[in-house]
Amino acid sequence: MRRFLRDNALSLAFGLLFLLSLAGQAFAGLADYNDGRLSHAAEPIGLLDYLASADFAVDVAENWQSEYLQFFLYVFATVWLLQRGSPESKPAGRVGLETDEEQQVGRYSTADSPKWARAGGWRTGIFSMSLGLVMLGLFLLSWLAQSVAGMSAYNAEQLTEFGDPESWFGYLASSDFWNRTLQNWQSEFLAIGSMAVFSVYLRQRGSPESKPVGAPHHVTDESG
Repeated sequence: MRRFLRDNALSLAFGLLFLLSLAGQAFAGLADYNDGRLSHAAEPIGLLDYLASADFAVDVAENWQSEYLQFFLYVFATVWLLQRGSPESKPAGRVGLETDEEQQVGRYSTADSPKWARAGGWRTGIFSMSLGLVMLGLFLLSWLAQSVAGMSAYNAEQLTEFGDPESWFGYLASSDFWNRTLQNWQSEFLAIGSMAVFSVYLRQRGSPESKPVGAPHHVTDESG
């Protein structure tokens, strides 16, 4: 058990932080939601009803989709785009998909290589893009969830104000949907761009996201 905790400490720690922050969001969101209901002379709802509501679902999904979009774009962009001096970037000589030897696939794989890396053909092709494809799939699923939950929440508000409900396609073209979407996208793009630039000049000793403290600013390889 001790070895398992040590070997998986990063994922376990962030998994716990995720659950704690999701629980905190649920309770804070419920309080805010009920404040809104009371201001409209409506009865407050319980926690379970709020967790099953479109309001909670859209608040969660709109953040998830932006996070997975960030990782999807970053995984693919860093294949071709460089940031000189950043450990978030490959060195200039390795732009692109790289050779089979560099990627240790096919006849260059080892006995410890994943099975699909050794297989060749379509299996190696899919496995070689599996990280980006999974991130893309999770982004699209969470974006779809945001659109459906957002439409339900939007229409519920419309009905309370005696407005006309929107269809799904109508909601996709609405300012409410794109306001929710773009306010998350711009923050993700700013954060990841800032990380790429700051890591050229700043250091965090012991972190794999940073170059060695004494590495020159212009060195791009994270090993320094």
